[in-house]
Amino acid sequence: MNDYDALRDYLMRQKQAEFVLTYEQIEEIIGAALPRAANRASWWDTLRSPDIQMPQREACLAAGFVATRMPDGQSVRFTKRKGDRRRPG
Repeated sequence: MNDYDALRDYLMRQKQAEFVLTYEQIEEIIGAALPRAANRASWWDTLRSPDIQMPQREACLAAGFVATRMPDGQSVRFTKRKGDRRRPG
């Protein structure tokens, strides 16, 4: 399983409230290939199966973001959660 701590740390440093990263950019950030499941919109869905631990979702939420796969199937939109006041460490 990939380590998504690097994604969490990257997201925590972002000052933009919303931005898009390609899968290739995410792979560079985490230093590994994303699993095939990343191509499915539900893999990035923050509300999907909250009782099941999903490291990519936990990394995004820990950084104060929700992730949504873009319609192009090649990128992900990261949106700062409303009311989240986290500051970069």
